[in-house]
Amino acid sequence: MATVSDVMTRAVATLEQGATMSDAAKIMVKGGFGSVVVVLGKMILGILTERDVLRAAAEAPDLSNTTVKAWMTTEPDTAGPDFDTEAAATLMLSRGFRHLPIVDASGLVGMVSLRDVLSVRIGRR
Repeated sequence: MATVSDVMTRAVATLEQGATMSDAAKIMVKGGFGSVVVVLGKMILGILTERDVLRAAAEAPDLSNTTVKAWMTTEPDTAGPDFDTEAAATLMLSRGFRHLPIVDASGLVGMVSLRDVLSVRIGRR
C-alpha cells in the first residue's frame, strides 16, 4: 500500500496569520498551490485554500486589508508521512477537504491533495 510520503508535494506554501488575503492569493497563483499553510514558526495554526480565497473575494471589500487569520481553517487535520493513501482519501472525503498537511517530528514536511491520493487509487501514479 502506498503512503502519503510517496505522493506528497514537498514544496509547501506557508504564511503567517497576519499576512493579507491578497498576499496568499499571489503566492498560490505564482506557485500553482491550492492551499497555504498558516504557521507561527514551526507550529501549524491553520490552512487557507483556494475556496477560502474565493469566499473572501465575494465577501470582503478589500483583500489587501483582510488578514489570512480571518479566513483560515484553524487547527487543520494533519497526517504523518507513513499515513496510508487510502486512509488519507477516506479522511479528506469524510471531512470535506482536499488538502492535508503532512508533518513529522521536525514539523511540516509536505502537502497531499485528494487528487494525489485518488491518483494512486486509480493507478495514475
